[in-house]
Amino acid sequence: MAQLTEIELLFRKIERKVIKAIYDYGMITDGDRIMIGLSGGKDSLALVDLLGRRMRIHRPKFEVVVTHVIMTNIPYSSDLEYLKMHAAQYNIPFIVQETSFDPSTDRRKSPCFLCSWNRRKTLFEVAKAQGCNKIALGHHQDDILQTLLMNMTFQGAFGTMPPCLKMDKFDMTIIRPMCLVEEKELARIAEWKGYKKQLKNCPYESASNRPGMKEILARMEEINPYARYNLWGSMTNIQEVYLPPKLT
Repeated sequence: MAQLTEIELLFRKIERKVIKAIYDYGMITDGDRIMIGLSGGKDSLALVDLLGRRMRIHRPKFEVVVTHVIMTNIPYSSDLEYLKMHAAQYNIPFIVQETSFDPSTDRRKSPCFLCSWNRRKTLFEVAKAQGCNKIALGHHQDDILQTLLMNMTFQGAFGTMPPCLKMDKFDMTIIRPMCLVEEKELARIAEWKGYKKQLKNCPYESASNRPGMKEILARMEEINPYARYNLWGSMTNIQEVYLPPKLT
C-alpha cells in the first residue's frame, strides 16, 4: 500500500475535522437534502469536495445540490462551466440563480450586509424549490472567529456564525461543516487541487472590516499560538459571575 503524501494526510485531517463537526453539532441526519452555496472561492469548492466524498459513505445518508448565485450589480466573472464540472465529479446537480440589491434602499446597513443578505435569501428560495431542508456554507474557523471579533468590536455583542442554525422563519437549517477547519489548511488544499480562482472586482470590498479582524486574529496567534482555540472555547465557557450584570 502506497504511503500517503503530506498534503494527502492534511486532506484526511480536514476530513476528520468535518466529520467531527457533523457529529458533534448534529449537522446532518439520514434523509437530509442539502444545498451547498458555491461562490467559486476556495472554501466553497473545498466544501463540495468534502461533502461530495462524504455523501458516498453509508451513514448518515444524504443528498446534495449545488447552487451558484450571481449578483448582477457586482462586477465579477464566474466560470460557470468550471463550477458545473466541479459538482459533476460527484454527480451533484448544479443550479445558477441571478439576483441583485440596491444599496440605497437601506442606508443603515452596509452594502456588504445587503449583498450577503440578498444572496442568502436567494439560497433559501432555491433550496425550498429544490426540496432541501438544509443549506451548507463554506465558512471556516477563521471566518467564525473573525465574526466574533467584529461583533464584539462594532456591535457590542458576543456572538458569531454558529456551526448549526435553525432558521424557523424559513423552515431551513444553515450548517457550516468546515467550522473546525483553519483557513491556512484550506489554502494548501486549494493549491494542491488547483482550484481555479473566480475573477471579482467588488466596489464595496475596501469598506469591509473583515481584513482588519483577520490581521488581529493573526496577531493574537503570534502572541499565543493557542489563541484561536481559546477564543473558540470561550464561546461555550461563559463565566457570567465574572461579568458585569445587564442593566435595565
